[in-house]
Formats: sequence, C-alpha cells, structure tokens
Amino acid sequence: MAALKRLQNEIENSRACSRLVRYCQLVARTKRAMYRGQTYWGKAVPSFGDPQAGLLVIGLAPAAHGGNRTGRMFTGDRSGDFLFRGLHEAGFANQPTSRRRRDGLKLTGCYITAAVRWAPPMNKPTPGEIRQCLPFLRQELDLLHQVKAVLVLGRVAFDAYLQIVRTEAKLPPRAQMPFAHGAVYELLAPLPRLICSYHPSQRNTQTGKLTPAMFQSVLQQACDYL
Repeated sequence: MAALKRLQNEIENSRACSRLVRYCQLVARTKRAMYRGQTYWGKAVPSFGDPQAGLLVIGLAPAAHGGNRTGRMFTGDRSGDFLFRGLHEAGFANQPTSRRRRDGLKLTGCYITAAVRWAPPMNKPTPGEIRQCLPFLRQELDLLHQVKAVLVLGRVAFDAYLQIVRTEAKLPPRAQMPFAHGAVYELLAPLPRLICSYHPSQRNTQTGKLTPAMFQSVLQQACDYL
C-alpha cells in the first residue's frame, strides 16, 4: 500500500506529457461557466480504489471538466455517473454517485485507473502520450497483487493494456484478439482474465451504443469469475 501511494504521488507531480500538462492548466484557469467558483485540479490524476482489488478497471483518460476538475478518476462527469451506478449495482461501490473527492465514495474489490493521466484535448491523446503514460499503468499492475480480472473501457484502454502485457507474456496474434463489447480473453496464467466494454462516454451512452444492461452484463461476468 505504501508503494502504491508513492506511485500516485509521483503521478500527481509528473509533467511527462508537456502538451497535456499545458492543456490541463489552461482548462483549470479558464474553467467551464457552471464551475466558475470551483478550484480545478489541473494536473495528472491519480488512480484510486481498493489496494486488494480483484477487479481492475482501466479507462481512457480524465475528462477536462471531470477528473481534471475534481482530481479523481471518473468523478464529476456523465461518464462517471454511468460507471459508478453500474459499480454500485454490482457491489463494488458503496454509493451510485461520485461528485467530488472525499464525498464518501468507497470501492471494495475494485481499483480504477486509466491509460492516460491527463485530460487530452477532444479526448484524443496522441500515440506518444499514451506511451509516456504506460509506465504508470505497468507499475500499478506490478503492485496490485490480487487482481484476477481486468475490465478495459474502450479500445484505447484495451490496446494500452495489451501493449504492456505483450512485453511480458506470449499472447495470441493481435488479429485473434479483436476489441468488442463483451469480449472475454483467457490469457496465460498468472495473467488476469481480460473483459472488454465500450467506454461509458456520453456519445456511447446517449446513442444507446452502451446501455446500463450491457454494462451490467460485463460487470456480472467479472463478479461471476471473481
């Protein structure tokens, strides 16, 4: 737990992706009108959750006016509303909402991280920025010893996770591991089971590409396995 806390402190103070650092600082200064009176986090966002988690959830990146504002992954935006409602229904979260840090939210058996640690413009990090952030995720995978299942939210998280795993273990060819919602991959032990979901972005949830029932289905797969 001490090593994990040190890593999160390192993430908070990192300036590894200079373009994203500048963008997050700009957003924190200009703010969105509805949050004008709030102080934005405006820097790299650490991961959070249960250090003994059996389920690791990997997202894309903090949102400009979500995690970049609140300082906690998926907190304070519509994607987080969808995610935490699902986690609460599945028994991983003690409450269905997450508005700000220190709002009483606690995760049990679940840890939340992301492929990229800063909010990217248009939610589109560059390949180089993803590579710059991978060491953080790799260290978390090394420190979270109880993880038995990994739930990736979207193709970027899927690709980032496999990029790390491929350096340490033999996997099937990429063509045999397509990303699809509900796809499940049994990797060679001791690697966790890999479960795929569409990202809970507003575009996906408002168009019906990802429904609560669809998301609950992949969470149930994780619960059953764990």
